[in-house]
Amino acid sequence: MGISGYEVLIMTTVTPFFLGLPSVRHMVVNQPIRIYALSLSGLAAFAITSTVPRLLLVGVGVAFSCLAWAGSFWAERNTGRLDTKISAFSLGLILSSVAKFANQTNNPVWPIMNAVNGGWNKTGLVLAALAVLRSTRRSPIGSADFSSLEQKKGGSPTLAALGLAGLLFGLHSLLSDSSTMITWVWDGYPIKGPIPAPHGAYTIAAMGVGFLIGLFKPEISTTWAFFGISSIAAAVFYNKAGWTGYYGALILSVYLMALIPPFVTSATRHKPSTTFGLSFLFYNIMVLAHVWVVAYAFVPGGPLLRERTDLVMIITMVLLGVGVFSANASAVPSELGGKYAKHNTLHHRRFRSYAVYALTAIQLLSVSVAYFRFPTFDYKPYHPAEKLVTAGIWTVHFALDNDMWSSERRMRDAIKDLELDVVGLLESDLQRIIMGNRDMTQFLAEDLGMYADFGPGPNKHTWGAALLSKFPIVNSTHYLLPSPVGELAPAILATLDMYSEMVDVLVFHSGQEEDPEDRRLQSLGIQELMGSSPRPLILLSYLVTKPKEGNYNTYVSEKSRMRDIDSSDGDRWCEYILYRGLRRVGYARVSRGTITDTEIQVGKFVVGEKGGDEQIEEKDVPQGMRFPEIFKGDGVRGHQYHVFDKPR
Repeated sequence: MGISGYEVLIMTTVTPFFLGLPSVRHMVVNQPIRIYALSLSGLAAFAITSTVPRLLLVGVGVAFSCLAWAGSFWAERNTGRLDTKISAFSLGLILSSVAKFANQTNNPVWPIMNAVNGGWNKTGLVLAALAVLRSTRRSPIGSADFSSLEQKKGGSPTLAALGLAGLLFGLHSLLSDSSTMITWVWDGYPIKGPIPAPHGAYTIAAMGVGFLIGLFKPEISTTWAFFGISSIAAAVFYNKAGWTGYYGALILSVYLMALIPPFVTSATRHKPSTTFGLSFLFYNIMVLAHVWVVAYAFVPGGPLLRERTDLVMIITMVLLGVGVFSANASAVPSELGGKYAKHNTLHHRRFRSYAVYALTAIQLLSVSVAYFRFPTFDYKPYHPAEKLVTAGIWTVHFALDNDMWSSERRMRDAIKDLELDVVGLLESDLQRIIMGNRDMTQFLAEDLGMYADFGPGPNKHTWGAALLSKFPIVNSTHYLLPSPVGELAPAILATLDMYSEMVDVLVFHSGQEEDPEDRRLQSLGIQELMGSSPRPLILLSYLVTKPKEGNYNTYVSEKSRMRDIDSSDGDRWCEYILYRGLRRVGYARVSRGTITDTEIQVGKFVVGEKGGDEQIEEKDVPQGMRFPEIFKGDGVRGHQYHVFDKPR
């Protein structure tokens, strides 16, 4: 955490400012193939294994992509092809969301992907190169001179830029993944709302409806009635959980997509360096703001936006309102006179037909993905004969490994080889722009055959907690523990049906070392939750305390009735497993490898029995209750038992 300096790369998006230079503007307008070809460097970055050069090359790709698209929009401002470019942009966003839907929220052509972790990078690069050749094979009709604007300009370029900034941020933060808004309204079990699969297809369908409105009736998009309805929908989406909140999300999805044509068209009525350059600058500010709401403990000025996702949402809607005003003020004529109008009408009819065909194909693909990803809910634990439950806790740092590759598959392998029936994952909320709007639990749950609970959601300002379970989750509640100074501490308290016995599992991430009062209050809150539970309970946690000192004695106390899985292990600081009402069979610590900087802690318990802390030789433990052999010695893939000579 904290500022590293690489954050400056967020400013690579402001390259449209260079369109203010005549030479750059002339090249972008008349030789777009060069700029688009350079933008492919971001896709080609996967070939670089070193982290920093790969990041820098991605920044180069983003810089040229923003320059190329802004230049193309402006270059086509007086032609019949502007709508075509805008539709291509919109369909591309929907297709990207479908690609992520099909790949459990990872885009297979991203530079964090490769052939090992599920990437289709080479295929994506080839398709992108063909698309560049196809889309730039004709020179733009537009001129590189500002004087070529035949229409009378209206409205303010700054207001147009503000509106476009709000739109870009809304599209990126909410619609670049079909599950983002679903995680906002998810509030645990029993299920009372949408789930990522299959209901992600609903979000994609709503995007398609918005696209059609923008394609056929763009004038509807800029009515104040539509803005008012969408503002109410945004408020419902933010404040309500389950299906009610999701209905608001769907209306907002339609609105954001419908705004793309009028907002982009409005922006092309002015100098591109002003409208597109300023829009990306304001967009960057919004991106930082929506990270600051949770990262306030690590960034300058963070407390100003502490836990204010509501403020970010309000500002987004205000920016959209400004954009509506600007689009109406610009009064762009919908028809041109004379011979060109007839040609333009014929062109539009043809291109609209193609757009509808493409959208239909994309929507059918989305429905197919939803069908194939529909969960089976027929999951089984690894050792039912022994009534054994193997539980683990792991702080996974946003599913990016030490070399900045997507780590879900490597995490999957470790969880599977350890035969974990229940696992708590911490620092697991990836539903922000800086993390790619992803959800690691989708791939892990579907591939491992586990129920998943994710929460509290991205709108609750935490780094996230998640629970995966082979056992049915009967009920779960999400908590935010007290944090008067530092970051919010998330917790999930779930009741699992383990071999027909109800057992509670509590996943918890406490505050940072720098905030002792927060951690004290949080320990009291967790103590209360544990003490009030009438059932056997397992705590999978990140406590930030030394064994038998300070807050440890609040967690392990008469009031909580909890026991430490190994009170003799004095080497811990962050991760702890506590339990009660079960028979402890074994405890192990597994080295982190290169997936993250935190080890995996694992405990084995027998349900329906109680026992003490006595330890016996491994040879005296029944075979089905032993830890896997592959992690002994040098282990496998960088993971091995450590600290102890052997698991105990």
